[in-house]
Amino acid sequence: MKHRRIYSNIGSIANELAYAINPELFAMYVFDISPDKWQRDLLWDRPQSALLLCSRQSGKSTISATIALHKALYEEDSLVLIISKSLRQAEELFRKVKYGINKAASIRTIIRENQSMAEFSNGSRIISLPGKEDTIRSFSKVSLLIIDEAAQVSDELYATIRPMLAISLGKILALSTPFGKRGWFFKAWITDNDWHKIKVTADECPRISDEFIENERREVGDWWVNQEYFCQFVDTEDQIFTHDLVVNSVDQNVKAWNFSIN
Repeated sequence: MKHRRIYSNIGSIANELAYAINPELFAMYVFDISPDKWQRDLLWDRPQSALLLCSRQSGKSTISATIALHKALYEEDSLVLIISKSLRQAEELFRKVKYGINKAASIRTIIRENQSMAEFSNGSRIISLPGKEDTIRSFSKVSLLIIDEAAQVSDELYATIRPMLAISLGKILALSTPFGKRGWFFKAWITDNDWHKIKVTADECPRISDEFIENERREVGDWWVNQEYFCQFVDTEDQIFTHDLVVNSVDQNVKAWNFSIN
């Protein structure tokens, strides 16, 4: 596989330093975006663990790719893993990373590169993987774990990948639209815990017009729009008993019977 170099668009040591210490500038010049407020806050806050519950087309994938590449380029020996339900989804996010690689404002040697991974001369790697236990168990000392479409990642897979952070104390970034009132992502969102939570609905995204949303309601209906654009955890349309009905029917004061059959 051919080695290639990433050359700075600006070619200035001063700019190189600025991009290293200012992730917002890095996003602007490498990914051609002017970050929204929530994106700026995420770039600067750098939480240990974050849930991004965001509308479709709100910019959650682009900002995640920005964070991934910034960490790999400016923190040597970093291992960044991108995990999604399917290989296609993981590679789609990695395509955004590669866009940034091609424009990165630093000089780095790419010593290996393909559709799903890039390895840099500073020892850092970015790898995208499908959500299968046999493909991810071998990784350890992960610096940043990005879970794309996290609400669709199974509880079993989530439990499998968490130990990757045990030694490195790496960061975790889980981004998704809702996928019903089920699964680890939903439980993490509604539970009072240490997750840093960011919610961005379509009406908070300046690039999504009211006219578009109204047209979506006519074409695909309120249920889909409420889930995909307004980040509502809605029950499936064919569900007999709703999540809220089941939860509210449980009486914690009722004690289990203790009996035996002779």
